[in-house]
Amino acid sequence: MEFLQPINEYLTQNFGELGPLYAVGLLGVLCIVITLPMFLRKQVDPLDRLKGAQAPRQPVEPIAEIPQAKLRHGNKSTEKLDKFANFLEPQDEEELSAARLKLLRAGYRSKSAVRAFHFAQLVLGLGFLFLGVMYAVVTSATSEEISTQQLMLSVLVPGGVGYFLPKYWVTRRVQSRQEEIINGFPDSLDMLLVCVEAGQSLDQAIIRVSKEIRAGYPALAEEFEIVSHEIKAGKDKTSVLKDMGERCGVADVSSFVTVLIQSTSFGTSIADALRVYAAEMRDKRVMRAEEAANKLPTKLTLGTMMFTVPPLLIILIGPSCYGIYQMLNSAAV
Repeated sequence: MEFLQPINEYLTQNFGELGPLYAVGLLGVLCIVITLPMFLRKQVDPLDRLKGAQAPRQPVEPIAEIPQAKLRHGNKSTEKLDKFANFLEPQDEEELSAARLKLLRAGYRSKSAVRAFHFAQLVLGLGFLFLGVMYAVVTSATSEEISTQQLMLSVLVPGGVGYFLPKYWVTRRVQSRQEEIINGFPDSLDMLLVCVEAGQSLDQAIIRVSKEIRAGYPALAEEFEIVSHEIKAGKDKTSVLKDMGERCGVADVSSFVTVLIQSTSFGTSIADALRVYAAEMRDKRVMRAEEAANKLPTKLTLGTMMFTVPPLLIILIGPSCYGIYQMLNSAAV
């Protein structure tokens, strides 16, 4: 180990006492960069290779000459991540299903959404970690009083922020989307009731509602549009409605799905069920508005105490305090 002593002395003289630590960290990053392609490389399935060899080659037509509707949400940039699926997707089926469901509730419906999410976590985590390392190097070179704990925090905190930033973004998207669905659901129920009472079937009413509310509530309109497309494709209506309730993640939508399923199962009038449930949703929206209005005075109390009471005390007590101060000065003289 004697050959390491000159290297250690060289790093200490040029980069300070933490020079060997920087060298070890740089060596670790280089090892990760070198070994990462080996883990990301996806092995070709021998069965797929055999099928590709046996399949007859046909002339490929230009894509522009084949008119076809965009039935799936996809992105060509995220399709490049398919060969890294084993690394960027959870191998546990339950964990993968939970991640897909959360991204569906956030509005990301592409088949590679989970891969793109974990790729964003990886890139942002490593990028912010690199920025933290650069900041630590510059700080240690310009300042001599910085401690090792501060350097470690300046490196690890940006990396943690970059890793959890996509998760925070998806969580905020889920919350905003669910709030939009909750606000627009009573209006959509009223419109659905009008369409059903006008003589349209439930499928036609869902299509009409999805077109009418798109301007005000695009998230809810998209959910109704997905329901109409799945029903047209021949999927069972009960499973379609259950999938809608699971995708939205809103208690009101889940209760509405239960009402429709029970109405269909027992053969009762869908219009009567919609009328009762729509009235209940309107009352619930009024109750939410009243609850928000009742919370407002409590939220304003802190601002009132901070910006109203101190000026009022200054106006009322200030002259008296000034008079007492003058009296004390005159008595002292």
